[in-house]
Amino acid sequence: MLTALLFDLDGTLTDTDKLHLLAIQQLLAEEGRDFTEHDFVLHCSGRANPDMCRNLFPDRSVEEHQVFADRKEARFRHLSPQLAPLRGLPRLLDFADAQGIGMVVVTNAPRANADHMLGALGIAPRFKSVVVAEELPRAKPDPLPYLTGLERLGAQASQAMAFEDSVPGLTAAVKAGVFTVGLTTSQSREALLAAGAHLVIDDFDDERLWEALRELQAAG
Repeated sequence: MLTALLFDLDGTLTDTDKLHLLAIQQLLAEEGRDFTEHDFVLHCSGRANPDMCRNLFPDRSVEEHQVFADRKEARFRHLSPQLAPLRGLPRLLDFADAQGIGMVVVTNAPRANADHMLGALGIAPRFKSVVVAEELPRAKPDPLPYLTGLERLGAQASQAMAFEDSVPGLTAAVKAGVFTVGLTTSQSREALLAAGAHLVIDDFDDERLWEALRELQAAG
């Protein structure tokens, strides 16, 4: 029986990749460095900040990485005073509430960003917990963040469904043993399937998602 929904945040609850890209581009432009959307997908999308900074600045210290990460996230929050939920999300959250299905957010974003985005979306109270991967020993693509989300809901992986838009996130959820739905906000359908997605959708109104939800409910 379906008892848990686990959601990534960036690119899943709301489409923020373009804002993160812009924040990085603005900061790197100050250093005279170009940064493309391809660079973002390759080095940043779905990654925790320590990984992102190691990719962007392999010759800089951990302390310098943290300074850049803090500046980048502050710039992102400045660029996103308002955010819109991905299409169909309110319908899915209402369904979960009506069915008594627990919900958590599992994100590689820093705590300040998670609080900011959920507040800007007006949906923070809908989730029992927000699992911030950077506060754990290992971030995505390690399965630990999703295993932690299941633990906080008291749910088994076989009773859960996860939603992700990035390859690292999909890898984490699939390794945790969760039925994982990929969203095409930042990656192609082919890339999501290759990363192990059990189902790929464009948004939460996709009828194939609702068929999968009904099937998992019926299995109980």
